[in-house]
Amino acid sequence: QVQLVESGGGLVQAGGSLRLSCAASGSIFNINTMGWYRQVPGKQRELVAAITSGSSAHYPDSMKGRFTISRDNANNTVYLQMNSLKPEDTAVYYCYLLDLGRNRNYWGQGTQVTVSS
Repeated sequence: QVQLVESGGGLVQAGGSLRLSCAASGSIFNINTMGWYRQVPGKQRELVAAITSGSSAHYPDSMKGRFTISRDNANNTVYLQMNSLKPEDTAVYYCYLLDLGRNRNYWGQGTQVTVSS
């Protein structure tokens, strides 16, 4: 019904930057929330950032400052700009979309981000 495709992950040196993209396709209600979680093996998935269809952004306190989320509603695409990356940021980053018309949550396949020290 809804598909999410992430891109932009890769290997980067500590202190560097990456920009992740996630494009959603399918039947999507115009009121929704998109965002990013990340997960490392054996650990719980944690919220990185979220943004509403009205472009209201939310970050956990631990994520504020280095990461910036934005979206393009015309293309149903969300971005995550990651600056000053640290090795502890190494994880699989998952894009999600909460469709408030169907009250369903959709997930992408994830994109690997590896930060070398």
